[in-house]
Order: sequence, then structure tokens, then C-alpha cells
Amino acid sequence: MNISLIGFMGTGKTSVAKILAKRLAYDLIDLDEEIVKRDGRSIPEIFAQDGEGYFRNLESQVTADFSKKDRQVISTGGGVVLRSENIDNLKKKGIVVLLEASAKEILKRTSNDNNRPLLNVEDPLAKIKSMLEHRRNKYDCTPYKIDTNKLEVEEVVEEIIKIVKN
Repeated sequence: MNISLIGFMGTGKTSVAKILAKRLAYDLIDLDEEIVKRDGRSIPEIFAQDGEGYFRNLESQVTADFSKKDRQVISTGGGVVLRSENIDNLKKKGIVVLLEASAKEILKRTSNDNNRPLLNVEDPLAKIKSMLEHRRNKYDCTPYKIDTNKLEVEEVVEEIIKIVKN
């Protein structure tokens, strides 16, 4: 079984995945890192040189490849939900858990990260709100949702372990 973490950027997917994988003795897969390995460029470079469409195609290929394996904690990129095929693939061998946070909390968590090409705009809070609204129905793809606004990483890990054990 795999445990895939989805959610908007800055909701804690990578931090949670690292600890969860260690606790469960599962392989840790960060899809964004795998995209960078496969393409040989950083995510901002991919976006700048080839655009979001090219990036989403790579993301779908990498998602499909890793979805075939087992005993993994998969940390996805925030936009993986934009293509239903990605969620279908992630669900084939496991569960999908949505990590959520408010727009203000997301801005606070991502404000010092230059690796977020979609937030390199004049008003990042407005962009976050707009993107969250656009993706809202996409996040309904799973019944497993955890609000990370006021939780420490370890607390989120505990919540996921409870989900897995039930």
C-alpha cells in the first residue's frame, strides 16, 4: 500500500512525508524531486523554458511510474490534482490524503521560498486564494482530509497513521 499526500503548496506534504515514511519504514518519494531528476532542470527552469503544460506532462508521467510500486509515501506537487488521471493512478495501490491550510498560512509558509514559480506575482495572497478556489472541487477526490493550520508535523503524521490503521 502507498500513502499519497496531496494539497496546495505549503500545506506540509514534504515535511510530513519524510517523517511518515521513516515511521512506517516505507520508501519516500517526492514527485517534484523525481521530475527534476528526470528532466535535469529545476522546476522554475522547466516553467520558464517550457511552460506549465510541459511540466504537467512530466508530472503525470512520473506519477504513473511511481504509482505502480508499493510501500511508498508519495509527496506530490500541489498541482497534481489538476489531472484526474494522476489521482486515479495514486489510488490504484493506496490511499490519498489531502493536507489543507488557509491562504494566509500558505503565504506565511511559502513567502521565503523562491522555488514557487506560480507565486512569483505582485499579489501572492490573491493568487493563492484564486488557485485554491480553482482547485477546490479537485481536492474532493479523497475522504481523508487534515487541516494543518494549527498542527505540528508530528501531529499530522499521527492523524495519517490513524487513518491507515482503520
